[in-house]
Amino acid sequence: MTESANSTRIYVDADACPVKDEIYRVAIRLGVPVSVVAGTFIRVPQDPLIERVAAGAGMDAADDWIAERAHAGDVVVTADIPLASRCVKAGAEVIAPNGKPFTEQSIGMTLAMRNLMTDLRSSGEVTGGPRTFSPRDRSAFISALDQTIRRIQRRRATASQG
Repeated sequence: MTESANSTRIYVDADACPVKDEIYRVAIRLGVPVSVVAGTFIRVPQDPLIERVAAGAGMDAADDWIAERAHAGDVVVTADIPLASRCVKAGAEVIAPNGKPFTEQSIGMTLAMRNLMTDLRSSGEVTGGPRTFSPRDRSAFISALDQTIRRIQRRRATASQG
C-alpha cells in the first residue's frame, strides 16, 4: 500500500491504552495504518499496517513523538489530556479510549478540569481515581473510531472530487 502525504494514520498513545486490540481490528478492516507509540518496546500484531515505535524513556517522549507528527486527517487515541490538546491544536481528530472525542470546543475546559483535579489531589482533597473501564466504554470507542475514520475518508473523497 502506498502512502501519500494526505493519507490518514492512527497514532496510539500505547503505554496505558486499554483498546489497542480494538484499534488494530478497525484499522485492518478499513486499511488505515497505525503507529503504536510507547516509551519502550511494546508487542504489536505482525501486520504491514501496524508500526511499533519505541519513542524513548524520556518523561514525555511518546507524547512528543505523536504531537510532532499528528495533523489534520489523522486520528490520535489517548487519555492524556495535554497530549490531546496539542493534537487537537494541530488539527488531528482525538479520541479517548472510552470513545469520548476531544474537540476544539471541549479541550480547554477538559484541560482546566484536569489541572483543578491535579491541584485538589496534591492538596489531599480528592482520593478517588477515574472510574473503571467498562465494556460500554470499549463499545463506544469502537463506534467513535470507526465513525471518525469514515468521516475523514468521506471528507477527503469530497475534496478530491471538487
